[in-house]
Amino acid sequence: MTMTGATDSPGDAGPKGGRLPNVLGLLLAKNRPLIMGILNLTPDSFSDGGQFVDPEAALQHAKQMIEEGADIIDIGAESTRPYGGARPVTLEEELARLQHVLPAVVRMGVPVSIDTIKPEIAFWALGQGVRVVNDVWGLQREPNMAVVVAQHGGPVVIMHNRYKAEPTINIVSDINAFFDYSLDIAEKAGIRRDAIVLDPGIGFGKTPEQSMEAIARLAKFKHFGLPLLVGASRKRFINTVSPSEPMDRVGGSIAAHVMAYMNGATIIRTHDVAETIQALRVATALRNAQ
Repeated sequence: MTMTGATDSPGDAGPKGGRLPNVLGLLLAKNRPLIMGILNLTPDSFSDGGQFVDPEAALQHAKQMIEEGADIIDIGAESTRPYGGARPVTLEEELARLQHVLPAVVRMGVPVSIDTIKPEIAFWALGQGVRVVNDVWGLQREPNMAVVVAQHGGPVVIMHNRYKAEPTINIVSDINAFFDYSLDIAEKAGIRRDAIVLDPGIGFGKTPEQSMEAIARLAKFKHFGLPLLVGASRKRFINTVSPSEPMDRVGGSIAAHVMAYMNGATIIRTHDVAETIQALRVATALRNAQ
């Protein structure tokens, strides 16, 4: 596997050629919900597309999210918007968007995850010090993704996805079956079980009703014994309940994330870091007061 700025073999990448430390356990030891701040370097993301294409704006936003309390910064340079309309980008284009931002964010000292479906990009990013691979196809689209993750030691976010929504299916059963298959891929590739996070993929290949059901029945995925990540930030299902444009869905996003936390989510992926942290702190305090 070769590309500009990367070594020739996945096993040679990472700090001094070694396996990356599993920061997931260290983060989860904080015994509170973790916050993953979203940094999109794309012109066509459904919510903030174009806002952080300029490297200076992107770096300033990353710094702001860290100051607000983000535990992880999730960087993506190809839109995976779940409702269509995203333009696929080449390997070279995705790398060009990342090169002037990702290494600088890594140097800010907070764990960084790479949101990509390309194993070559994941490989390059891990070599730059990224600690988490966030794969919206759950290791099922590109066979080399599991190889890259395994040889670098993880962690990896395995997200449920579908090419299109099917309103008649049992979405909880579908998500469980998808996770079973992804975990089998991970095991065969040698990915450590304690380096895996599961994400039900809110909005991806789901009707709005199915997205809400996935959050409401999140406990149905706890039997895997793995951390659960939920990213409901500004998603379309909010609009079906309370008509609004993406930038006006902060309240709905917080409601969904608090519910997800109450139902077992340990990582929340959000555009709105400060507001989400405040909401989760209050939710935690109220839970403790019981």
